[in-house]
Amino acid sequence: METHCPVAATLQLIGGKYKGLILWSLMDGELRFSGLRRAVPCATPKMLTQQLRELEADGLICRTVYPVVPPKVEYALTDFGRSLRPVLEAMQSWGSAYLTRQRPRG
Repeated sequence: METHCPVAATLQLIGGKYKGLILWSLMDGELRFSGLRRAVPCATPKMLTQQLRELEADGLICRTVYPVVPPKVEYALTDFGRSLRPVLEAMQSWGSAYLTRQRPRG
């Protein structure tokens, strides 16, 4: 999908159901698939795999396979993916304020 709207372009890259959570989880460093499963427990393994493949295809994360038995695979942000830090931090800040506002008072 071609777009000329900057917001639409951003959402096209990070708008998947779990992409923001995956990217946020990788901000502190690389994780294996099991670590991402713990970080995003609501995602099924199939959905998590799909989202990881899309993020890799878009150049936001890289997947490193180590030639060991059992196989070891790590996911990490690329420089392009790390450039989303301010966007994700703003989302975290806004979400925190929203959740505080939503808490019942009394």
